[in-house]
Amino acid sequence: MSVFDVLKRRRAVRSYEPREIEDGLIARLLEAATLAPNDRLREPWHFYVVRGEAKRRYEQMASEYLQERFPTKPHLVKESLAVLETTPLMIVVTADMIPGDEASSEDNEYAAACAIHSMWLAAQELGLGLVWRTRGVGLVRDERLQRFIGSPENRKIIGTVFVGYPAAETPATARTPFAEKTTWL
Repeated sequence: MSVFDVLKRRRAVRSYEPREIEDGLIARLLEAATLAPNDRLREPWHFYVVRGEAKRRYEQMASEYLQERFPTKPHLVKESLAVLETTPLMIVVTADMIPGDEASSEDNEYAAACAIHSMWLAAQELGLGLVWRTRGVGLVRDERLQRFIGSPENRKIIGTVFVGYPAAETPATARTPFAEKTTWL
């Protein structure tokens, strides 16, 4: 399969079969992530694999967060938690922040985003589905997630990646042609 085929077939998969992901496949996802481009070869990412008992603690934390954030929308909380409960694996991705060097820190965030994208493309080849979450159950902007993973202050959470075996085919979404988003100078 060509790179263009993989890119065209990439989907945000949010519905998974109720089965665990083998350690070897998780290792392959993480290996793909570390092949991402990064400025000055700093390799500024760190991955926190969340499953088993840690996943149950994450679910409790997400429940508290969602109930606080959306107290008048119990249906939204319930739907979000249902997705979380059926997701067998989450990987929290962080980027190293360099005190006093805002430009390099920002470059590190971009590199961690590329690492997530590399995992996303590899997931497809491995027969896995993946979605990158930041808001809601992704908990990226909630300090509880930073404490949960035990991440030092010099790491910024870039995203929580939900991974599993797809429960169904995810249809393609329409994309704006590049010509409408391009200016030739």
